Amino acid sequence: MPNIMPVSDLRNYNEVLHLVSENEPVFLTKNGRGKYAIVDIDEYERLIQTVKLLSELKKGEQSGVEKGWLTMTDIEKELGLNE
Repeated sequence: MPNIMPVSDLRNYNEVLHLVSENEPVFLTKNGRGKYAIVDIDEYERLIQTVKLLSELKKGEQSGVEKGWLTMTDIEKELGLNE
């Protein structure tokens, strides 16, 4: 169950931070609407790495569409595996 609380609860930030754990962010609302998410630093770093990976995969896909895809034979040749 998600932890959702008003941003005004940050007055007692130790209690709020205590609720944050891996895969258990705390969502803060302002004027009844979602405004912030507090996440565990390890989870944040994983999220950033995931975004970077997805971005690189998208670039690869775009390159394949624009320049053509490599066959397995092309890859083996490029890596020097079929000499």
